[in-house]
Amino acid sequence: MSGFLGELIGTALLIVFGAGVCANVNLKKSFALNGGWIVIAFGWGLGVAMAVYAVGQFSGAHLNPAVTFGLAFNGNFPWADVPVYIVAQMLGAMIGASLIWLHFLPHWKVTEDPGTKLGVFSTSPAIPHYFSNLLSEIFGTFILVVGILSIGANQFTEGLNPFIVGMLIVAIGLSLGGTTGYAINPARDLGPRIAHFLLPIAGKGGSNWGYSWVPVLGPVLGGSFAGLFYRSIFVGDTTVWLWIVLAAIVVCLGLTLMLDKNESQTDKNRKLTA
Repeated sequence: MSGFLGELIGTALLIVFGAGVCANVNLKKSFALNGGWIVIAFGWGLGVAMAVYAVGQFSGAHLNPAVTFGLAFNGNFPWADVPVYIVAQMLGAMIGASLIWLHFLPHWKVTEDPGTKLGVFSTSPAIPHYFSNLLSEIFGTFILVVGILSIGANQFTEGLNPFIVGMLIVAIGLSLGGTTGYAINPARDLGPRIAHFLLPIAGKGGSNWGYSWVPVLGPVLGGSFAGLFYRSIFVGDTTVWLWIVLAAIVVCLGLTLMLDKNESQTDKNRKLTA
């Protein structure tokens, strides 16, 4: 199996388990309705573990552009293969989301809320605030990639590593996920969001494209910085890219502060004219 096919199949499996657990606990008439956040966190974590077990030997099971960027910046993955992996991850995520749409086909019609349906496919902020939302995705993905690199530096009983990575996902979800739904993976959010836009889902609303850049940009910045940080602090090899990516993070966060300020002023003007 090629690396491309491994990433496509692995990411599709990840979304089948991850979007599947979101559908299971949120869509009406599901026996798992109202299963709660802990069920979602474990569903995603076990989904990651199963996907890594399935394709890790073929592609390394990145399953996430942020991980691919982090490993490339860390020096563990060739830059020439980065675009191929990202395309495979995006396609796999769209395929996985489409399979979940089919699996829960009669449940979309009986679930009235369009936001609940979108939440099966993609993330949204608990409190819309671009600065905080972007920072949350940067920080969560930073923890993810540093955690993956740290796990890889240890020796476990053969075959245990994917399960430990899955438990890392559970830990991030339980501890940090309540702010933005912890996308921490551009393919995990954007691929299913595109599927939501394209699929004939009964009673669906908009795909919330106004927020869609946050769970893409945040993980890319967080994962890239994590790879460079690990390379600098743990390996002792600091490159100029560490400071370039850090500067990019500061600039992007500064721009989101301006965006939040403008939106706040716009809301005030609306209230005054109402």
